Amino acid sequence: MDGTLLAFFIGILVVGILLIVVMTITKKGPAQLDVDKYRLKWLSIEQQLKKEDPHTCQMVVLNADKLLDQALRERGIKGQTMGERMKTLQGTWSNANAVWSAHKLRNQIAHESDVAVSYDDARRALAAFKQALKDVGAI
Repeated sequence: MDGTLLAFFIGILVVGILLIVVMTITKKGPAQLDVDKYRLKWLSIEQQLKKEDPHTCQMVVLNADKLLDQALRERGIKGQTMGERMKTLQGTWSNANAVWSAHKLRNQIAHESDVAVSYDDARRALAAFKQALKDVGAI
């Protein structure tokens, strides 16, 4: 009976180890991002900004915000809205105030008809979005 009991415990131990190995292999962590893809998209956004064309000031803010949101979604960050996803990463941002200000500017552009975005405002927003993209490993 001692041999049978020992074989039983060894069997349980082997099954337990196999379960742990399978769980470790199949565990889904944060997705890795295609950094080259994000860098190319980011460079395209930066090149869209033209000091002499005020319309580009709004477009680059909208596009940069969209790119950050895409990165957050691809990383598997939970949240129904961009704001919720950003809150989830609150401790990750190098400069949380700048990222939130840039996102709020995006919301003003998207939801208010009379928003004027200066070239300097757009540059500040772009700098914040760029740092946020670095913070999440996108660029």
